[in-house]
Amino acid sequence: MKRAILLILPLFLLVGCYRAPCYLSVESASEFVIDSYTLRRGKIAILEMQGIMLPDLPPDALDEYKDFIVEDDVLNIAIFHPTRKDLIESIQFINTNIGFTVTDGIIQIPDIPPVRIAGLTLAEAKGFIERVFREEIDNVEVFVTYKDRLQRKVDLIGHVAATTLPVDGKVRLYELLSKAHVPLHANFFSSYVMRDGVELPIDLHQLIHKGDMSQNIVMRGGDKIFIADPSDAKVMVMGEVLIPKVVNLHYGTMSLREAIVQAGGIPFTGNRNCIQVIRGGITYPKIYLLNWEEIVHLPNDSLLLMPGDTVYVSETPITQWNRFISQMVPSIGGVQSSTEIMKAASVF
Repeated sequence: MKRAILLILPLFLLVGCYRAPCYLSVESASEFVIDSYTLRRGKIAILEMQGIMLPDLPPDALDEYKDFIVEDDVLNIAIFHPTRKDLIESIQFINTNIGFTVTDGIIQIPDIPPVRIAGLTLAEAKGFIERVFREEIDNVEVFVTYKDRLQRKVDLIGHVAATTLPVDGKVRLYELLSKAHVPLHANFFSSYVMRDGVELPIDLHQLIHKGDMSQNIVMRGGDKIFIADPSDAKVMVMGEVLIPKVVNLHYGTMSLREAIVQAGGIPFTGNRNCIQVIRGGITYPKIYLLNWEEIVHLPNDSLLLMPGDTVYVSETPITQWNRFISQMVPSIGGVQSSTEIMKAASVF
């Protein structure tokens, strides 16, 4: 058996060197650092590296716009009068139960004729209703807000508590997300905003966690927001780590050092001079080769992973040899036993 192992050893070393993952690498640590600085620019840069191009943000996306009352809008109307408590209570009862729905452009309010308010802003509707009231009752003050809207609303999908919220030409994205009770641990990198069937170039992580108000657009009726689950963006850490696993990227990036730590670190069987990051598709991957000294001494934000990356830590040569021997010994023993049986049979 020892003689067979000695004969196989040179062949094993030749094949092992040929198949070692290290020799597939085409990029150095410096290239990984350069690409990491690109990733630091946020979601749009990451998508561009993945080959996904989004259209430019509309030039008026941050501008408030004049909003009008339309058919099927539901209003809350409150009035104040020093003596007409009965009227105040009856209007409040309607507000609490159904609201005032715009039907054929008009609303019905107790004690006054039907009021046509479609096409007016809330401020214009308030003034108009006050004038109609004062033709019947002096000293009436009116307040008008939206209770619900069927056309001027935003749909929310995914990791949210509210599914629809009304907009009025002033409500911005940050305020809307706050009203929807979006959890802070949601995956804001994979979340997105759609308008007219097209994804807008909005980085929700930059808005929520970095306070980037250039992302805080004014929402419009028909917009859709998808809030992703924390596991919707991930990297894989494989090879000679303590716990090979999938690591979630809540913010779109993570330092290579942190990903290795989450996988339990590199045990003594791992080759610290052969740590690879595989990026891109299987057909034409971009592979970076790094060593542990580079990972330890470079800043975290200089070694960033992006969704879809795979981190692979190779074995040390002695680990490869030990595993090879552990697999070969039973096979050689089996061959040897078979030979001995054949010899015994021939003698018999």
